[in-house]
Amino acid sequence: MAMSVSLKSLARRLGPGVITGAADDDPSGIATYSQAGAQQGFGLLWTVVLTWPMMVAVQSVSARIGRVTGRGLAANMLAVFPRPVVTGLVGLLFIANTINIGADLSAMGAAARLVLGGSQHLYTLAIALVSLLAVVYVPYHRYVGVLKWLTFSLFAYVGVVFTVHIDWGAVAIGALVPKFDRTGESFMLIVAVFGTTISPYLFFWQSSQEVEDEEADPDAAPLIDHPEQASRELNRIGWETLLGMAASNIVAFFIILTTAVTLHASGQTDIQTSEQAARALRPIAGDAAFLLFSLGIIGTGLLAVPVLAGSTAYALAEVRGWPTGLEHKPGEARGFYATIAVSVLIGVVVEISPLDPIKALVWSAVVNGVITVPILVAMMIVSSNAGQMGQFVATRLQHIVGWLTTAMMAVAAAAMFVTM
Repeated sequence: MAMSVSLKSLARRLGPGVITGAADDDPSGIATYSQAGAQQGFGLLWTVVLTWPMMVAVQSVSARIGRVTGRGLAANMLAVFPRPVVTGLVGLLFIANTINIGADLSAMGAAARLVLGGSQHLYTLAIALVSLLAVVYVPYHRYVGVLKWLTFSLFAYVGVVFTVHIDWGAVAIGALVPKFDRTGESFMLIVAVFGTTISPYLFFWQSSQEVEDEEADPDAAPLIDHPEQASRELNRIGWETLLGMAASNIVAFFIILTTAVTLHASGQTDIQTSEQAARALRPIAGDAAFLLFSLGIIGTGLLAVPVLAGSTAYALAEVRGWPTGLEHKPGEARGFYATIAVSVLIGVVVEISPLDPIKALVWSAVVNGVITVPILVAMMIVSSNAGQMGQFVATRLQHIVGWLTTAMMAVAAAAMFVTM
């Protein structure tokens, strides 16, 4: 890839790819990676190593679709597939996202209770209301500017490894040699890791954010109409997606590693509560482990809930032909914002279920892992359609890795259902 953009210029332009990477380590991801480390020790480290190039490929494809065409992923799918097919895919996205929002809100409420005491449900309702009001009334670029600092608490998982003894030879084997038990539980955990790492909401989100960035820049235009901008923009998409997904998977790697050397090593192999998950940070945080864990859960949740609800709103609004965009005022995009509100409200209803937050988060990752497959198939077909993409169809490497990703996730999901 040409180095035509200086690092200084690239840093100024980093946007959708980095934000998407940060949103990927949401409470569902933290819980799933924690469960993987607690149950399997170093055994599933290979999953987050393997999914990094997979994430880079599929996220760069989704961003490419938005930047080339000037339209979001759902709008492009509608031009290639019959409306009922696209409506069905958006319906799957809605189901996965509302379950994920409910699980994330529940985890955020539980995290607040760890530090403050009191009622988890009241905290959840308050957080849901704050998230909704922030999305509706605060431009997302400002919202992200504040919240991204909270996500730095996740790097505490990196710090833990310097406070305890680690068999780095075993870590290397776990990271580079794929191995797993051929049981339904093991396959379910693999599907959950794949699903929380390569989630369908991220495809729709990054594609639509590329469109918003292009529309906000008076000098920019869809690449299919102004191909002279292609070298700069595709280069920028490639690098920022590479960096954003690397940061996301580095954090995921160390969450698994931390829980492996703390919880799994002490015989705690099945995380049932948020308190148990928080104890993984005790070697570095001591009595403040609950506070550090809570900051990570709440910070990433506040970042991810708008992405989850927003991706649903982008997809549905594009299918329905409504005005879209988080930079619009509520009166200018009523259907778009109504979809966000409904998604969050249904998520609150999901939160009331008796399922423990940690279990709910892992199950939401499993649902994502299953639903991702048909959405990936549709996205890869769109990316190779010259009628939509012109001369900027997905590259050969993106094509190969994208379809391999689709096949791998399909096989994992099928194996899970067969063995369960």
